[in-house]
Amino acid sequence: MNSSAIAVSGLRKTYGDKVVLDGIDFDVRAGSVFSLLGPNGAGKTTTVNVLTTLMKADGGSVRVAGHDIATEAKAVRSAIGVTGQFAAVDELLTGQENLQLMVDLNRSISGNGKKVVADLLERFELTESAQKPASTYSGGMRRKLDLAMTLVGNPRIVFLDEPTTGLDPRSRRTMWSIVRGLVADGVTIFLTTQYLEEADQLADQIAVLDQGRLVAQGTADDLKRQIPGTHVRLRFTSVAELDEAARVFLDATRDDEVLALRVPSDGGTKSLRALLDRLDEYSLSAEEFSVHTPDLDDVFLALTGHNTEAVK
Repeated sequence: MNSSAIAVSGLRKTYGDKVVLDGIDFDVRAGSVFSLLGPNGAGKTTTVNVLTTLMKADGGSVRVAGHDIATEAKAVRSAIGVTGQFAAVDELLTGQENLQLMVDLNRSISGNGKKVVADLLERFELTESAQKPASTYSGGMRRKLDLAMTLVGNPRIVFLDEPTTGLDPRSRRTMWSIVRGLVADGVTIFLTTQYLEEADQLADQIAVLDQGRLVAQGTADDLKRQIPGTHVRLRFTSVAELDEAARVFLDATRDDEVLALRVPSDGGTKSLRALLDRLDEYSLSAEEFSVHTPDLDDVFLALTGHNTEAVK
């Protein structure tokens, strides 16, 4: 495989007169994690459905694992694995039986099916519960089993569509560890997520999708640099104090609603000491004092105009 695992150019998708994907372009390097962020309804799942040949595009070109999705759909499917938003396990079967079913359906596996199942159960720490029906599994265990089933054919590109939605923090971090292990083995991960922290933790590249258009692309640090930087937040108890502080710190941004002032700063101890000395010099006292550095929540809000509740 060349250095590009997924290449998308001018991708368009419409439903009737509604444009869902409006000519998007991106490139995913082999052996990396690419995260597609966006609020509900932005077009994330549609993008995954098109890239995995479940849905036909209305325009543009897409190559996955070097194959054109329009003319070489079968070759694309043989190279990828897909884990959707909802765990696709059969609850009547045991964990082992779910995996064995996937082995039986996969024609590329011959002779060593039992070893494949045993290895995946061990890798995902499901050996102890292998003989129990999937209906007895916790949400985190079902997601692990679902991902294990996706890996039965040893795909080199794995699509994870909101894989940790609804999981508790511990299960989410377990999934993160599994994803990192896959990447260490050279697998390419295409991740859509509602959790900004997840993209920050895992992604080598992030693209922000809003209303069918990509509004930003880059590393997490690249995106954070696009918005106003580190600042000190001072909150006061009265409008008079806020007015006085605003006259002292002319480069600050004020928020009258919460009586707060945002003063640009590098966050270092030297500049913080100078700021506090300045407050003392003018006999000003802030009720609250905090250093704030931009995170992906700030990026998302700045780029899309949606607050982070839209993506959790």
